[in-house]
Amino acid sequence: MSAYPALVVAGFRRWSTYRAATAAGALTNSVFGAIKAAVLVGTVSSAGGAVAGYDAAQAATFAWVTQALLAPVSVFADDEVARRVRTGDIAVDLARPVDPQLAAWATDLGRAAFTFLPRGVPPVLLGALLTGLALPTGPLPYVLGICCAVLGVSVSFAARWLVNLTAFWLTEVRGIIMLYTVVATVLTGLAIPVGWFPGWLSTLAHATPFPSMLQTPVDVFLGRTAGLEALRSIAVQLGWLAALLVAGRLLLAVGARRLVVQGG
Repeated sequence: MSAYPALVVAGFRRWSTYRAATAAGALTNSVFGAIKAAVLVGTVSSAGGAVAGYDAAQAATFAWVTQALLAPVSVFADDEVARRVRTGDIAVDLARPVDPQLAAWATDLGRAAFTFLPRGVPPVLLGALLTGLALPTGPLPYVLGICCAVLGVSVSFAARWLVNLTAFWLTEVRGIIMLYTVVATVLTGLAIPVGWFPGWLSTLAHATPFPSMLQTPVDVFLGRTAGLEALRSIAVQLGWLAALLVAGRLLLAVGARRLVVQGG
């Protein structure tokens, strides 16, 4: 088991080497945060001062905090595992004395741990300067929010792992990854709060794991979900995480049985 904490550290160190990319990402997140805050505040103002329980200050804070969590949660899918399947390097992962899924999960947690500060803090600081932030005053929302954020990262990893494993059956996965990214951008609450969706779309979103990735951590951080409701949200995240991890293990097992790598 000592290998997995080491992989968390390795994931942290790996991503800490991309300093220029991290700085560029922080700038991009901050700029888009300003744009999104302006759009959401304008929407609230045009609606008479409140939309689905959000006033202007809460809407702006939602915009900044979602941008802060965007990189750690990794809403947008990558194709790292899919590329290893396509090249046959996945055979090396299967031969290692660690579980491939748990090893990838540990590495992703290390990635998220690194990106949390350099990619997360600048949008929040800029938001505090430009619009102000409507944040809770007590410590409990932040403690529960950190737990929700870790679970959000994990649920996101488990979903992205499933998307990547389709490479065992598909020659090209870019279409699947693009579709996943578009759906995740909407249903996670990245674009607008899930509470602003029409009733049918909100029901559809909550029938998927996507709100557990971003909307749930943001709601808990902002104190919009508190007490027993916050614990219920964490339970939902745990349920989705367990379901996705089990599905990922089954899909990997089936894919590994049909894997053919040149040379054996």
